[in-house]
Amino acid sequence: MSDIPLGVLDLVPISSGSTAADALRHSIDLARRAERLGYARYWFAEHHLNPGVAGTSPAVLLALTAAATSTIRLGSGAVQLGHRTALSTVEEFGLIDALHPGRLDLGLGRSGGRPPGEKAAPPAATPVVDGRAPNGLPIPPRFSFERLLDSPHVALQRKLLLLPHAESQDYGEQIDDILALLAGTYRSPEGVEAHAVPGEGADVEVWILGSSGGPSAEAAGARGLRFAANYHVSPATVLEAVDGYRSFFQPSAFLDEPYVSVSADVVVAEDDATARELATGYGAWVRSIRTAEGAIAFPTPEEARAHEWTEEDRELVRDRVDTQFVGSPGRVADRLEQLREATDADELLITTITHDHADRVRSYELLAREWRRRGHSFRSS
Repeated sequence: MSDIPLGVLDLVPISSGSTAADALRHSIDLARRAERLGYARYWFAEHHLNPGVAGTSPAVLLALTAAATSTIRLGSGAVQLGHRTALSTVEEFGLIDALHPGRLDLGLGRSGGRPPGEKAAPPAATPVVDGRAPNGLPIPPRFSFERLLDSPHVALQRKLLLLPHAESQDYGEQIDDILALLAGTYRSPEGVEAHAVPGEGADVEVWILGSSGGPSAEAAGARGLRFAANYHVSPATVLEAVDGYRSFFQPSAFLDEPYVSVSADVVVAEDDATARELATGYGAWVRSIRTAEGAIAFPTPEEARAHEWTEEDRELVRDRVDTQFVGSPGRVADRLEQLREATDADELLITTITHDHADRVRSYELLAREWRRRGHSFRSS
C-alpha cells in the first residue's frame, strides 16, 4: 500500500470554561504526542478576533512548539499574507529555522476574500453527480462566503490588522518576493539587492493553501510549489481546487510533479456513539464562524444541545457538519481513504476539536493506530 502520511492542523481552540493559556499548553502537549505517534507534520492556522481560538500568530506558536519537540515538521496553515509583507514573513521563519533547521513548512494563504473584479475559479474537472464525487465522497452545494466578507466584524478585523492607508501587495508578487528572499536573489525594480538575515538560505518547504481552483491554486501550480486544499473549510470546492492546481502545475526546482495535501475535520472515539457525542459542539461552533460573530469557545455537548436551532442555522452549517468524519477508528479511516482517492492526495491533514483535551488526544491516538494497522506509513516525501 502506498504511503499516505497524516499531519495535524491545529487552530489552538479554547474550550468553554478554559483560557487561552490552557489552549496553548494543550496544543504544545498535543504536538509532542503527535510526534511520538508518527504524524508527519504539525501546522498552526491563523485566525483573529475569535474568542474561541488562540491561534493568532503561527510564527510565535511554531517557535514555542519547536522548542518542545525535536523531529516532527512544523508549519503554518497558513500565514495570511493580506496584512503582512514578504520580508516580515521570511525574517520570522528565518529566526525559527536558525535554531531548528530543516523542520519548517511555510504555508502561505490569502486573506480578506476575493478582490473586486477577480474571476471565480473554473469548475472542477472531476464530475460531481447528486452531491457526490465518482467514488461517493460527499461534495455539498457551494457555500457563499460573501455574507462573511461584508460583515462589520470582518471589516473591523481588516482595519485592525492593516496599517492606516496600507494596501495589500498582489498575492503572486508577494509569493515571488518570499521565494527570492529565501533564495537570496531578491532585487528591487531599481536593481538594489536585499538580503533577509536570518531567512536567506533557510531550509523551509513553501506551501500554498487554497479553497478553490482560483489564484491560490494557480500561484502554487505555476511556481511548482506544494498545495494544500481545504476540504474541512470548503468541501464544495475541494475537487475544483486540486484539479485547478494540477492543471496549472509546472515542474520547478522544488517539485518535478504536483504534490497535494487535503484537510479533513475528524473526531474519533472507540465507538460511533461516543464520537458523535464528542462532536456535538461542532455545529454550534461552525455557526458562530459562519455568522461572522467570531468563533465561540468550543461548547460542551450539554451547552451545544441547549442552542435553539432555526432552519436557517442548520442550513448555514449543513455542508460542514455533513462532511465532518465522525466515528470509530475504522469508520473514520474509511472516510479518509475515500477523500484521498477522490482527490488523489499525497497527504492528509487532520483537524480535530473536542471540548476536553484528553478526548482530542485520544482521537489522534486511535486514528494513528488504525492508519498504521492498514499498512499506511507516516513517512512524507
